[in-house]
Amino acid sequence: MWKILNEIRESSRFKNSKKFIQHGKTSVYMHSVSVAYMSCYIAEKYNLSVDYYSLITGALLHDYFLYDWHDKEDGHKRPHGFYHPSAALANAERDFEINSRTKNIIKRHMFPLTPIPPVCLEGWVVCIADKICSTKETIKRH
Repeated sequence: MWKILNEIRESSRFKNSKKFIQHGKTSVYMHSVSVAYMSCYIAEKYNLSVDYYSLITGALLHDYFLYDWHDKEDGHKRPHGFYHPSAALANAERDFEINSRTKNIIKRHMFPLTPIPPVCLEGWVVCIADKICSTKETIKRH
């Protein structure tokens, strides 16, 4: 996991995610690393046959939207939950060479809020890991 994280972290744009808050007091950067870790934990605990490169890359880039979604004055008036998977995917495709599995992970991680589910096992794992981490981060702030 750390090798892939270091490859992605080399991107100055990924480093920018440290500036944006995701849930509670957790930055998008830390949230993404937590989702990658949780995704690996789930895959290992349940002995799932996954492509770890796609799993970790998708988890790290699933929220690679690169804006402050809390700032409504900054032109981000669209509902963040519905919009950010497309923004994250566009940024990931611009900055990295990613495979179709990773693209599906990023695009579909907000299921069931967004109506189309992931098509690969890695997408389901990241989707679940994201919900677990988001819930922990949100509850922790109270």
